[in-house]
Amino acid sequence: MNYLENGTTQKLYEYGKTRIPAGTQLLSKRPEMFLPGYWPAYFSKAKDCECWDLDGRHYYDMTTNGIGACLLGFADPDVSEAVIKRVQDGSMCTLNPPEEVELADMLCEIHPWASQVRFTRTGGETGAVAVRIARATTKRSLVAICGYHGWQDWYLAANLGDIAALDGHLLPGLNPLGVPRELKGTALAFKYNDKQGFEEIIKKYGDTLAAVVMEPARYNDPEHGFLEFVRDKTHQCGALLIFDEITIGWRVNYGGIHLKFDVNPDIAFFAKTLGNGHPMGAVIGTKNAMDGANTSFISSTYWTESVGPAAALATLKKMKEVNVSKHVNDIGNSIVKMWNKYAAKYNIKIDTGDGYSALAHFKFVHESSNVLKTLFTQLMLEKGILASTVVYSTFAHNEKILGIYEQALDDVFSRIANILQDGKLAESLKGPEAHTGFARLIN
Repeated sequence: MNYLENGTTQKLYEYGKTRIPAGTQLLSKRPEMFLPGYWPAYFSKAKDCECWDLDGRHYYDMTTNGIGACLLGFADPDVSEAVIKRVQDGSMCTLNPPEEVELADMLCEIHPWASQVRFTRTGGETGAVAVRIARATTKRSLVAICGYHGWQDWYLAANLGDIAALDGHLLPGLNPLGVPRELKGTALAFKYNDKQGFEEIIKKYGDTLAAVVMEPARYNDPEHGFLEFVRDKTHQCGALLIFDEITIGWRVNYGGIHLKFDVNPDIAFFAKTLGNGHPMGAVIGTKNAMDGANTSFISSTYWTESVGPAAALATLKKMKEVNVSKHVNDIGNSIVKMWNKYAAKYNIKIDTGDGYSALAHFKFVHESSNVLKTLFTQLMLEKGILASTVVYSTFAHNEKILGIYEQALDDVFSRIANILQDGKLAESLKGPEAHTGFARLIN
C-alpha cells in the first residue's frame, strides 16, 4: 500500500484549506506540522491507538493520540458505552444534567483541598474561566504565567511586545494579532524553576496581581521547594495560585501531578483526558477562591449538555481501576529505550531528555534537526505508522504495537544513517520540511 499517494484524503484537505482558514481548527493537527503534502489530514475511523484515513489506509498512532486527549485510547468501550446511553436518553435538555453533580463530587473527593467546581468543554476556555474567576474573586487584573495555557486573549497578551512590527517574541510561534494592544502588560511571564524571575514580578506587581497560572510540571519534576516558593509568595501578595493540569494531569498521577508534589493550589483546571476524546473541562477550587464565579457572568449553553460529564465519569472510574498512569509510563519508558538503542546502533545523535515517559520525546542533535525530524516522519509513514519525535502513550498501546514500532524504527534509523552518510539529506524529502510550532515557556 502506498501511504504517500495523494488520494481522497489529500484532495479534501487541499479543498478544505480554501474553506477553512489555516486548514484546521487546531495548530497541532495541521498536516504541515508533520509532513507537508503527505500527512493524512482526516480520519474515517479511530480505535485504540489505530486509525484509518479516507482512502482506507490503516495507521498505528505513535504520536500524540488525539493531542493527548485519549489517554485510554480512541473509542474506549467503557466510555463509549456511557456516552451512547446518554445520547439515547437525550444529551441536551431545557433542564440540567445530573451527571455534573456526581462529577463535581468525584473531583472534590479526588482533590480534598477543593470544594467547588465549574465545568466547560474545551481546554482554552477552561483556562479563561479560571482566570476570570480569579480576577473576579481578587478584584485585580494582572496575571503571571508559566507554561502554555491556550489561545485566548488573557494569555496571548503576554506576546504584546514593544516591537510594533512583530508584537514581541516571548513565546515564539504564538502570534498575538487580533489581541487588543490595550491588554499589553496584563500577562507577565516567568520561567519554570526561576525563583528570582518570579520574585521580581511579585515585587513589582504584587499588589495588582490576581493570579499566578502555571503548569505544576511539564516534562520534569520541579526543583526542590520551587512550587512551595511560588505558592507562598503568591499568597503573601493576596493573589491566587492556579495550576494548569490540562496536559500533565492524570498521566503521571491520578488526579493530577500537583497531588504527587503535595502542593495544593487555590484553583486547578483540567480538560483533554478528562473526557477521553469527548469535550469536557473542569475548574476546581476552594470555596473562597471560587467566590468570583458567583458574581461574574460565566455562562454557556453547551456547558450544560450531558455527554461530556457522562464521558468524564466513565473515564475517571476506568483510569483509577486500571492504573493508567503506570501503564502509559511503562510504555513510554520502552519507547525511549528503543530510541536510544537504535540511535546508538546506527550512530545517530539524539537527545531524549530526562522527563516523564508518559510524554516521551526526542530530538535529533544535528544542524538540520528539523529536516531529520521530517524525514523520520516520512519514512515511518511509508510503513503505515503516524510518527514524530513525540509519543503520548495510551492505555491502548501494548507489547504487540511496540513490536511493530520497534521493527519499523530499526529500519528507519538505518535508512537515515545511510542518507546522512551519503550526504543526501535534503534530497531525501519528498516535499518541504515540517513547519515548526511554538516554544513553551517552561524550561
